[in-house]
Amino acid sequence: MKQLLILLTIILAFSCLLARDSRQRERYNMVNRQIEARGITDPATLRAMRNVPRHLFIPKARQNQAYSDSPIPIGYGQTISQPYIVAFMTEIVKPEKEHRFLEIGTGSGYQAAVLAEIVSEVYSIEVVPQLLQSAAQVLADLEYTNISLKEGDGYFGWEEYAPYDAIIVTAAAEHIPPPLIAQLKDGGRMIIPVGSPFMVQNLMLVEKNGDSITTRSLMPVRFVPFIRQKND
Repeated sequence: MKQLLILLTIILAFSCLLARDSRQRERYNMVNRQIEARGITDPATLRAMRNVPRHLFIPKARQNQAYSDSPIPIGYGQTISQPYIVAFMTEIVKPEKEHRFLEIGTGSGYQAAVLAEIVSEVYSIEVVPQLLQSAAQVLADLEYTNISLKEGDGYFGWEEYAPYDAIIVTAAAEHIPPPLIAQLKDGGRMIIPVGSPFMVQNLMLVEKNGDSITTRSLMPVRFVPFIRQKND
């Protein structure tokens, strides 16, 4: 009887692993053809993109599109970004194992999961409560223990755990929020799309060195608008 229970436990564990990695080949093809082929070389970023089951962060009705070369709607006017953009934004802020990251715009939770594969701590803020709840469930199911989530206005960051080695903003703001710059470590980096909603924006890299703040435009992009929290 004991041996039977052990066998059933092993089968169940294998089934769970298989469920998580049932689309591993698609994931690897995505990385090879859409990401590595376009110049992403950071080993940690490539490994994270291969590890995270992107399809689990997408509504079931659209999971067949999970590994396509495009953003995908996730509800409430939000999207999960194109895989290449996720990888590019991750690589450009130079993540390291000991780093603490802040993400503005949890969305599906996918970018947070990619970061959590690399860095020590990820703090992520989402203004849409339904998306935050859904992301929290997926991240818990996948047993990520180094991600902290918060509902709120990402414009003000998460001061309690600042300063951050890097900040990733996943929605287009009309300007770079000063509170986020203040919460960057000396030597820290922030990546943020800046521009008018529903127009072509510029993906900006912000670098902080002492009192000096430098910005650099990297590429044209289209992101959903940065949503602010409404005051009652």
